[in-house]
Amino acid sequence: MSTAEETAGGEVEPWDEVTPDAARRLLVAAVEAFAERGYHATTTRDIAGRAGMSPAALYIHYKTKEELLHRISRIGHDKALDILRTAARREGSAAERLADAVGSFVRWHAGRRTTARVVQYELDALGPEARAEIVALRRQVDAEVRGIIEDGVASGEFDVPDVQGTTLAVLSLCIDVARWFTVNGPRTPEEVGALYAGLVLRMVGAG
Repeated sequence: MSTAEETAGGEVEPWDEVTPDAARRLLVAAVEAFAERGYHATTTRDIAGRAGMSPAALYIHYKTKEELLHRISRIGHDKALDILRTAARREGSAAERLADAVGSFVRWHAGRRTTARVVQYELDALGPEARAEIVALRRQVDAEVRGIIEDGVASGEFDVPDVQGTTLAVLSLCIDVARWFTVNGPRTPEEVGALYAGLVLRMVGAG
């Protein structure tokens, strides 16, 4: 297989970070299985079977099922943070940066919905150490969006009485796209991203 694996949902997932090829195949199979059946209902045999490998082969690359989930979660959260950090640090007004952040974040959750569902909704399946690591990344994600909103309030672009609550609302709105988006729906990821960027700008009172 190539470094871009296609999931059952028809989306192309780049997993360049994962080597060798067998480890990548197992990770892609785990993403599909976790998204379809949930982490707890998925067995290592299910994952290996989807990858066309024996259960014993899985343990060569991943010691446990949780290690697979942790790897998926880490890669996904790193990507999410990179998307928001890039938007937050670009040139432009707070409104332009917030629209870019929301649009990009929504496009990722729509275009990579299978991965995003696992990344965003299976956090509690991780053990304490792995969970703490992912929670720390989530705090950084929160900080990037909150920082843009705070900039907009300070410059007078936004009218936001509760920055923390608004940040939570914005992120929740974006993340939920992974739950309902379908390629058979009326809008593309780009169109949903543009729609949500406009909604969020109105939410923060941007002119």
